[in-house]
Amino acid sequence: MPSPTFADSSAAEPPERGSVDALISQTRQLRGGVDAVRRDTWSDEDDPRLRWQRALCDLAVHHLDDLGQQLGQLREGLPPEPEVPDSAVAAAIPLPGVPQQPDRGSLLSRVGSAEWNFLTDEVDWSDELFRIFGRAPEDGALSLDELPSVVLPADHPQLTTMVTDCLVEGKPIDGEFRIVRPDGAECTVHMMGEPVLDADGCTASMWAVLRDVSELRRSQQAVHETRDSLQRLRHFAQTERRLAVELQEAVLPPWRGSLRFPRTGPTSLDVAAHYLPSASSAHIGGDWYDAMPLPDGRTLLSVGDLTGHGVTATSGMAMLLGALRGMAVAGVAPGQVMGCLNHLLDAASQPALGTAVCCRYDPRTGSLTWSQAGHPGPLLFRDGTGRALPAPEGVLLGAASGAAYGQAEEQLHPGDVLVLHTDGLVPPSTELPPSTELTGSDENSSGAQRLLGLAPRLSAARSAQECVRIMAEEFGDAEREYDACVLVARVGS
Repeated sequence: MPSPTFADSSAAEPPERGSVDALISQTRQLRGGVDAVRRDTWSDEDDPRLRWQRALCDLAVHHLDDLGQQLGQLREGLPPEPEVPDSAVAAAIPLPGVPQQPDRGSLLSRVGSAEWNFLTDEVDWSDELFRIFGRAPEDGALSLDELPSVVLPADHPQLTTMVTDCLVEGKPIDGEFRIVRPDGAECTVHMMGEPVLDADGCTASMWAVLRDVSELRRSQQAVHETRDSLQRLRHFAQTERRLAVELQEAVLPPWRGSLRFPRTGPTSLDVAAHYLPSASSAHIGGDWYDAMPLPDGRTLLSVGDLTGHGVTATSGMAMLLGALRGMAVAGVAPGQVMGCLNHLLDAASQPALGTAVCCRYDPRTGSLTWSQAGHPGPLLFRDGTGRALPAPEGVLLGAASGAAYGQAEEQLHPGDVLVLHTDGLVPPSTELPPSTELTGSDENSSGAQRLLGLAPRLSAARSAQECVRIMAEEFGDAEREYDACVLVARVGS
């Protein structure tokens, strides 16, 4: 019998350094060699001496098929099942002139053989098969009638079908069943074999090779459970993102384009806003922007951000924005609004932190009153230059119980452009322009520097929507880790 054409495993790189594709190629070559051996041993089906070699070849093919599946899963990025080393597979195939010395760690330590002789009622088990079944040799081998006593009841039909097909119809055996050892441990056994016929064509005996595949089946089950878990998590993430987007769209102002508050008057505000999503669709966060007329003729402008992402952050943002709108309509000053929002987050059942800017503009006087809570202050653009407004005192929302929030006032002139934005509008990788005047809490903000560098273009813009378009063109295509939004208010001239 010719030796199989095994790949040279000594020249193969270790799996941690070699290519998975190369390992798959080697496995296919090895399987081809085993097939060649198997075809040769099947050439003389009447020679009973070759039946064990045929069985071991079939067993090696099963191992190589399992190994191929594992390598395929590894290539796909799934948790790999335990690999069967090429050397172990090769050890399962007896080569001419090569003595077999199996040890407890080899493939053969998990393979046993059995023969049931129906003429003499003798049963012959190998030592390893006793170890697989957890039986002592002095207890004797199990007959075919006794074998179901150690097999799980659910697998009795499978075992009966295999044995019946072999004895009655002369079909080869190839199947699995589970056994319970005397110590209570459960083991999965793969049995392969065939009937041995006498001169009259009657079944004289049945032989089989049995392999302990418990560890392999447990690993495969773990892979299947991991895949199912990943699919459930993916479905949950998609559902959560859809709910977050729907909630965000329901809460944020529905208007698109420019608005005018109030609709008439020389100092009314032309307002426009824009939302910029993150590069990752999973990071739907708690950013908001808002502008609305108040009952007393003034205008509310606000932007903010709540920590986290997904439904939790979006629902928290909806709660804060609703509270802010209610207090602003009731005439509460911006500083007091920040204090109430801080108390709202501090008393919430799910701890969270937030930042916000709340502005109230009076078109009758041109006065802007504003407060902030750990947020970048508004940027004011006038006559081709820009600056950050000096920020009043204010810590993060939800960071300290009973925190006080100051207020600041700024006089706006016709033609002024006011920009409110959330963190992340300008990605950190954006190149910085020459130094630009900064004041207040934005003194060291590279994002504010980049925005202030747009001062000539924003001051020359004729509408708030044009200002938004300028910033969207400048920063909209950049990769950003989290979502962001910008609100622009231009004082009518």
